[in-house]
Amino acid sequence: MGVYEELVARGLIAQVTDEEEIRELVNSGKAVFYIGFDPTADSLHVGHFMALCLMKRLQMAGNKPIALIGGGTAMIGDPSGRTDMRQMMTKETINHNVECFKKQMSRFIDFSDDKALLVNNADWLLDLNYVELLREVGSQFSVNNMLRAECYKQRMEKGLSFLEFNYMIMQSYDFYALYQKYGCNMQFGGDDQWSNMLGGTELIRRKLGKDAYAMTINLLLNSEGKKMGKTQSGAVWLSAEKTSPYEFYQYWRNVDDSDVVKCLKMLTFLPLEEIEKLAKLEGSEINKAKEVLAYELTNLIHGKEEADKAQEAARALFGNKTDTNNMPSTTLSQDDLTDGAISILDLMKKCSLIPSNGEGRRLIQQGGVSVDDEKVTDVYASIGADAFEKGYVIIKKGKKVYHKAILE
Repeated sequence: MGVYEELVARGLIAQVTDEEEIRELVNSGKAVFYIGFDPTADSLHVGHFMALCLMKRLQMAGNKPIALIGGGTAMIGDPSGRTDMRQMMTKETINHNVECFKKQMSRFIDFSDDKALLVNNADWLLDLNYVELLREVGSQFSVNNMLRAECYKQRMEKGLSFLEFNYMIMQSYDFYALYQKYGCNMQFGGDDQWSNMLGGTELIRRKLGKDAYAMTINLLLNSEGKKMGKTQSGAVWLSAEKTSPYEFYQYWRNVDDSDVVKCLKMLTFLPLEEIEKLAKLEGSEINKAKEVLAYELTNLIHGKEEADKAQEAARALFGNKTDTNNMPSTTLSQDDLTDGAISILDLMKKCSLIPSNGEGRRLIQQGGVSVDDEKVTDVYASIGADAFEKGYVIIKKGKKVYHKAILE
């Protein structure tokens, strides 16, 4: 089985411009491909994880990846999948985020000996002359076709700014520039980028008379059709400082039963035969597959040592043991207490377990909150300083989320 056939078997491929050409190039290791990452935060998140996995799979098959960090396109903001305009970022913020992305990608993709490239589109986009760009590139795009693109449809109802309207042209120019600079013959990305990617292949054809190819991968959606990688406290980050290895492990350990096999296929490097065996597990046995998923992904991102610690801590908690060493924690100061106590709702918000008091009240009323194994039934309950006699309390939310609140 070639790498292309494996991508199909794992359910990764959504759309392709020329299946036979792409199959031949990637299976023979002749693809020089790029995937773009706009630095809208100081860490990559689970939404980027699928693209990183694709890069790694194709690199292992002998192809050359180019990780393009959008220091230039981030100045505009991608309207794809958005109902509102993205917040404008300063150059300083963008540059900081770019550096964070570089460090994370280098731990995942092998950039040694020219096996992969890491580039920033700010290097060419920020120096473009506007009138020259209009003449050279703008003349190649039909406004009528652009307005029909899926990436603009959601924004059209509330109003699409001219700033965002330029995003497709900028992304297309990236492909055009990479083709000329590095012989990049393919662009891969999420299925919501299809229109932008076609713009790049068409620009290369019109300006250079050459063929280039595009392939999109399916977005990581749960069984309800919603993007995976979000929790009540926000995104699941690949940075250990923003999402601890334990929390990362727990996210995958707690995925819905119906999503386990799909995640194993799309995100892990386990052989398909092994995944098929795990897919046959039923009832409570499915938890074994969830453990495998959580361990494999934590190992990929944070390394074996952290994956071992996260798994050990999770098993200890599920077994009602007292090992809390690797549990996610929040440290409180005496200033967080009022008259020697803190309300349960404030405590849960401090620990990022709830986004609002309303959500906290709902959880308590449904019996979903306990502190040190004592169920909390009063939404106005307070936790006194004496409860922290051992230095901390353990908050349990629902059946699977544990958090250690430490009092200085």
